[in-house]
Amino acid sequence: MRRLFLPLAVAIAAPLVARATDLASAQRGYAVYAQVCSACHSMKQVTYTDLAGLGLDHEQIATLAAAHTRLDGVDAEGQPVRRAGRPDDHLPSPFPNDAAARTANNGALPPDMSRLALTLPGHERYIESLLTGYRPPPAGLALSPGSYYNIAAPLQQIAMPPPLHAGQVAFTNGIKATVPQMAHDVATFLGWAAQPHLDQRRRVGASVVLYVALLIGLLFFLKRRIWSNVG
Repeated sequence: MRRLFLPLAVAIAAPLVARATDLASAQRGYAVYAQVCSACHSMKQVTYTDLAGLGLDHEQIATLAAAHTRLDGVDAEGQPVRRAGRPDDHLPSPFPNDAAARTANNGALPPDMSRLALTLPGHERYIESLLTGYRPPPAGLALSPGSYYNIAAPLQQIAMPPPLHAGQVAFTNGIKATVPQMAHDVATFLGWAAQPHLDQRRRVGASVVLYVALLIGLLFFLKRRIWSNVG
């Protein structure tokens, strides 16, 4: 039994140790979000520090944060004071409030993307399908005012215009920024952002499984050793 238990525990723990996110894809997806999606969508529950989970170092994170200034109270004359962003700041919102967001988007409120991949059916796959689902409307189909035809959207209509266009973002390592590639990468990023500490929890879970396996194996060995001398 003990010869079988440890390999079984290793087999259970191995998928937990494996990284849940394609970091290269998620990093490209962050670039797509920052350069395209962030013009309309916020990520109020994600901080710059969280981006360390994508493999960014402290200097890179500090540079990204400092590129956006933040309101920091008022001065003695009542004028607003701004400061450079800090790593513990949340990613900036494109609009000061929901009313301003609706005004800028023909009455539609762009959803916050922090946990979007968890709330949508199909999760990342649905986001990718939606971003690549824009088509010319079939002949005779009357779209609602301000709507676009999208085969993945409910009722095949969506208020968001096609956000992605080929070559819109510059990728490194020879990756071409096609619409399917950008859609896949930003969906990967949003999947990571919805659970930014998932990989860490998986590693902790794997450690617990292996620890319990070793403990049970030790207890089994001691039991056999003690009872072998009885009688």
